[in-house]
Amino acid sequence: MSTTVYTVQGMTCSGCVNKVTNAVTAVDGVSDVDVDIATGELTVISDEPIDSEAIRKTIADVGYSVVG
Repeated sequence: MSTTVYTVQGMTCSGCVNKVTNAVTAVDGVSDVDVDIATGELTVISDEPIDSEAIRKTIADVGYSVVG
């Protein structure tokens, strides 16, 4: 099991969290997603290696950006 944490900029409400969570969950290899809206941290849990760029692109596609 692998865990990767991203800092997402622009999430301000539960609707934002739902939009990002649903999008990232649909990426191949992702088994779970946890979002902390207070810190902007998105934790991605996977059972197999995932493409970090695919996660970043998915987040950008729904209107947010990854910091760092």
